[in-house]
Amino acid sequence: MRAVVQRVSKASVTVEQEIVGAIDRGFLILLGVAEDDTQKDVIWLAAKIVGLRVFEDGEGKMNLDVKQIGGSVLVVSQFTLLGDCRRGRRPSFVAAARPEHADSLYQSLVAEIRGLGLPVETGRFQTHMDVELVNDGPVTLLLDSQKTF
Repeated sequence: MRAVVQRVSKASVTVEQEIVGAIDRGFLILLGVAEDDTQKDVIWLAAKIVGLRVFEDGEGKMNLDVKQIGGSVLVVSQFTLLGDCRRGRRPSFVAAARPEHADSLYQSLVAEIRGLGLPVETGRFQTHMDVELVNDGPVTLLLDSQKTF
């Protein structure tokens, strides 16, 4: 699984002029699921996201996690994170999971993060979405579960 984790002041997802998910302070997570990802990747990624200490404490140091600041998470599925641009000018998406597998792991990640005690909003899987955010910092991190074990 690949995730772009952005520390935000606020973020929202709109589908056909309807806001389907919105948060204030917390993380916007753009999530790409690979065909060979499993529940092991979900568990690792959820724990990593919830434990990231990238919010400032009273001394201005990045020392607090999203739970400690009372934040929320907005998770948006984005298969294009699995795009391979090494050859030619058109990305290849052969590594991206089939929709049924990707949706299952996407829903599992959302449930896992909720189970770790955080409020979670979502986009709408397999639809065109408009994503708005105010990146706080900016702080943007890339996580890839396949580069850890």
